[in-house]
Amino acid sequence: MPGISILVYTKNEQLDILACLQSVAWSDDIHVLDSGSNDATVAIARNFGAHVIERTYGENKLAFGGDEAGHRNWGLKNISFKHEWIYIIDADERMTPELFSAAESAIASPGRHVAFRVQRHDFFLDTWIKHVTPSPFNIRLFLHGKVHYERLVNSITVVDGPVGEIAAHFNHYSFSKGMSNWFDKHNRYSSLEAAQIVFNTNSKAKFSLRKAFFSKAINERRFHQKEMYYRAPFRPLLMFGLLYFVKRGFLDGRAGLTYALLRSIYEYMIVLKVREMKTLEPAVSNESHQTAVSG
Repeated sequence: MPGISILVYTKNEQLDILACLQSVAWSDDIHVLDSGSNDATVAIARNFGAHVIERTYGENKLAFGGDEAGHRNWGLKNISFKHEWIYIIDADERMTPELFSAAESAIASPGRHVAFRVQRHDFFLDTWIKHVTPSPFNIRLFLHGKVHYERLVNSITVVDGPVGEIAAHFNHYSFSKGMSNWFDKHNRYSSLEAAQIVFNTNSKAKFSLRKAFFSKAINERRFHQKEMYYRAPFRPLLMFGLLYFVKRGFLDGRAGLTYALLRSIYEYMIVLKVREMKTLEPAVSNESHQTAVSG
């Protein structure tokens, strides 16, 4: 039976990392790529027996290795994995025993598939929010060398080959550190999302309506849907309507309503920051020009 290597991305995850590692303790090759934790994350991971790599990176840089996608790509390129199949897990996620069994079966007979999408169960207010989350699948299991990441934040997984699906799920506890942490994280994420939108606009990134709706590759479809979505008016209201009514988030009760509102707030943060960045762009460009001339 082929083995599976584990890769965990961390930063200040002392509250979650132990339970995460315990859920993948069946693997004999666990790696933690830490990006500058100043809490007990690294110590906990090392005491557990994981291989820890420490690498800080500048979240605001567009250069390779200086953004979320670049950091993830660096890990896949530079870590020496024992097995050819890799499973990616975040510290606030837990792999279930059923998923482990399903993953073993998948890599034992992968066919032409070089990667597998895995179902995700998100929890909020002690409730599995089954309907209100935007996407119930994530690519987490893949052959080494067949995957890379793109985008500054909420990176897109790009797969070089056919992708299969695993019906079993992992559990995701994105609110495990409390609401303040969620807002702090999404304040940072919204800045990066806004920077990505401005960057795409300035570089005249194109999108295809046909690929947004009909591409067989789910990640290509997601990329073009995002580009289309970023051009839509009233995005915060649109997000709320999609999650609460179209995806029937109302069936998730109070947790569904609260989550849909939080996602709408997040979208509005991005809208405001894009507007601010575009307003500041002429001043920044003029300052750069004057510096170049005086130099």
